[in-house]
Amino acid sequence: MESDIYKNAISHFVMDGEPISCEHHGCGHINHTFLVTTDTGKRYILQMLNGGVFHDPEGLMENVIAISRHIASKTDDPRGSLHLNPTVDGRLYTRDKKGNIWRLYDFVEGSICLQAPETMEDFYQSAVAFGTFQRQLADFPAETLHETIPNFHDTPDRYRKFRAALAADVCGRAKDAGPEIDFVLAREAEAGTLQRMRVSGELPTRVTHNDTKLNNVMLDEKTRRPLCVIDLDTVMPGLAAYDFGDSIRFGAATAAEDEKDLSKMEMSLEAFETFTRGFLTACPDLTDRERETLPLGAKIMTLECGVRFLTDYLEGDKYFSIHRPEHNLDRARTQFKLVEDMEKKWDDMGAVVARLSAQL
Repeated sequence: MESDIYKNAISHFVMDGEPISCEHHGCGHINHTFLVTTDTGKRYILQMLNGGVFHDPEGLMENVIAISRHIASKTDDPRGSLHLNPTVDGRLYTRDKKGNIWRLYDFVEGSICLQAPETMEDFYQSAVAFGTFQRQLADFPAETLHETIPNFHDTPDRYRKFRAALAADVCGRAKDAGPEIDFVLAREAEAGTLQRMRVSGELPTRVTHNDTKLNNVMLDEKTRRPLCVIDLDTVMPGLAAYDFGDSIRFGAATAAEDEKDLSKMEMSLEAFETFTRGFLTACPDLTDRERETLPLGAKIMTLECGVRFLTDYLEGDKYFSIHRPEHNLDRARTQFKLVEDMEKKWDDMGAVVARLSAQL
């Protein structure tokens, strides 16, 4: 059945040659992704959007098309932006009979995609990629973008949902998460700082990627320098601190997101400095206030993620996939341990940003 679905989808697109193979590709958990090869040797990435996550797929595709075209206008490298292939009727995506949306990208040849940095240089290059993404889109009208996941980084809204889950306590789990609940509530006032600064205009609204993991960067297989940023489905209006902060949350952590031994979890100050250097070098035109709030972005994005894990735990694990009963609670604990370590290193983080900013 699955074979028939993707074969029907392929038939709607203009391709160089006839498809001879179509195989599952990548490690993504949201969309269904396939690598298509034709009899001319041309390769493509075929994707079916996950309608359960993205409720406005047409708006999402409008974002992807506009962002891809804008980035393409800023680079001479054909591998420097994603390229969508048209359907036989001239569109850049198609719907199947079940309502699923499909799209076809050129495969980025001569590239590699890493699930985790193998060296500190890899992490630096991911910072260059996302900093470049910010710079290329600095003149893009962010307000024209659709919110593909509404209120995604509205931290006060995340807290509202947490408080509702805590009050309902439908699974009777609150009694097992007392320290974690106290941790969240103790930081509620600070958690809304970035959102307040965005609403007030103290921080400019920018185009943000919102999933700034290394595996969303295509690196040249020879030089290991960034070619382009992929997975544009969560591109929305936001703050530079969101993308910077989530990169630190994920890339500067010394343990896995669900590590049960919390003694292993810290924020690597070396990794923090490495990423900050790459990000600021690639995107030197951030405002002074934006640069000052980058450490706050790291802390709040990590806290927000922990709140989401804890909320899901209280609600009965409805959103995040789990592999053990307390999986989401373990995830929340690692994020809160990371926040604690950031708080211990707060002055050092600020000093790093100040020193590197002065060098621009």
